[in-house]
Amino acid sequence: MNKELNPYVGGALVGVLATLSAYLTTVLTGKTNFFGTSTTFAKISGMIENACVPNFYNEYFSKIGLNIDWQFMFVVGIFVGALITAFLTKSFKIEFVPPVFKEYFGNNFILRAFLAFVGGIFVAFGVRLADGCPSGHGLSGMMQLALSSLLAVIVFFLSGIIFANIIYRRR
Repeated sequence: MNKELNPYVGGALVGVLATLSAYLTTVLTGKTNFFGTSTTFAKISGMIENACVPNFYNEYFSKIGLNIDWQFMFVVGIFVGALITAFLTKSFKIEFVPPVFKEYFGNNFILRAFLAFVGGIFVAFGVRLADGCPSGHGLSGMMQLALSSLLAVIVFFLSGIIFANIIYRRR
């Protein structure tokens, strides 16, 4: 039987962590850095691109830098923390295809890969268009009471609800 984690405790811990990270980065670096993951994924793709095509370093990558920084380690920590939690709650399992996805789109690998690729393009485009990801806007932007983040989070949630209903609606 799986242990359940209290979402309110998790939310409070995320709030404490976000506040501490903003405070400590300000004290240590002189500038405030907030939570976010989308730039880190852009950095990872740049690192892969740079490894495949040495000395290819475009203007965007020179702006964000291709270094392993605290946000990069934050993304690694998300993965490691989720893995540890899955083991501790005995909910870890290896799934190559989530059951809901398989139920609606079948076993066709080409179709699943195509849909995942197209979905990834839409997500990446939206993240860059919104100038940040849901974690950046939802955690950091909302913490700063930024109107742009409030609007971004509303659009993220509404889009998720609409597309989940379109894709997963029972026929």
